[in-house]
Amino acid sequence: MKPKSINSLMIYMRDEKKIGINGSLQKKKLRYMGYFHGYKGYRYCNSPNSLLPYKNFNELQAVYDFDMKIKAALYPQIMFLETAMKNYALEIILNETGSSRFADIYSQIMKNYKSFSVGSDLYKNAVSKRLAVRNKIYGNISRDYGKKYIVTHYYDKDAPIPIWAIFELLSLGEFGNFISCLDPVVRKKLSVSVGIKSSFDQDGKMTEKIVFALKDLRNAVAHNNTVFDTRFKTGAVSKRISGYITAETGINNITFNSIVDYVILISFVMYLFKRTKTDIVNFICCFENACEELRKAVPMNIYSRIVYTDTKSKLSLMKKIL
Repeated sequence: MKPKSINSLMIYMRDEKKIGINGSLQKKKLRYMGYFHGYKGYRYCNSPNSLLPYKNFNELQAVYDFDMKIKAALYPQIMFLETAMKNYALEIILNETGSSRFADIYSQIMKNYKSFSVGSDLYKNAVSKRLAVRNKIYGNISRDYGKKYIVTHYYDKDAPIPIWAIFELLSLGEFGNFISCLDPVVRKKLSVSVGIKSSFDQDGKMTEKIVFALKDLRNAVAHNNTVFDTRFKTGAVSKRISGYITAETGINNITFNSIVDYVILISFVMYLFKRTKTDIVNFICCFENACEELRKAVPMNIYSRIVYTDTKSKLSLMKKIL
């Protein structure tokens, strides 16, 4: 099929999709967002079968702008949390092993597999994950030699790459897998250092679960994918996280089916890390302002499908605990 020109795409949107789009300004905006990234990505909410009832291009543009504003607010906070969690883990690891060599860390404290009976399925899965994490780390080192100074520097000196340099090579998901392989005692110490109450985290897995809850959002934001309807999720978020936040804040119905629940999670973890009240409130207000701007720009039958009715009360309760 012959590719359509930008003019043909506008005609297609008008005639076939009944979305009013005209003039050079809207043509320019469609070019900016891209037909496939913009219209194709923002024409629905949650599922391609759940189309948003746009009447004109300005409504589509408003949802696109809303998504971009959310990502602009989320990005610095997610980057902060990723860096902070890795640094907190480094402190615990170095204190427990007295070594920065991955080989020592691997043999001394990556022992979660010993929590299970030898030969059991849980034991085999834990051993397999431990081996996979080791292989991933060595694979990343091989991948980045000659490309990243932090790897090349140590290899050319014939020196082992220290764990803090290795953490720079790990994605957030890979870091989560690393934590899951740690001995339960070490994981509990990490959770306590982060600020998680031990009564809610007796197996030390809460930090790991928070990392996995954030990783899909982090990747979506970093790669400029759509986030407003949480379509980035690759799996269910642990209900233990929801239960913990509810117990500490009084916020109910945290399902992570709405982007506001991720705003609550990030705000809560910022609170655990003792970020200032001003920092957290400013982050929440950025989201609130984006919601308000969307409300003014689109009809209620679009707004209510994107911003859930309990959004305002959830954010108010989050600010209250500060």
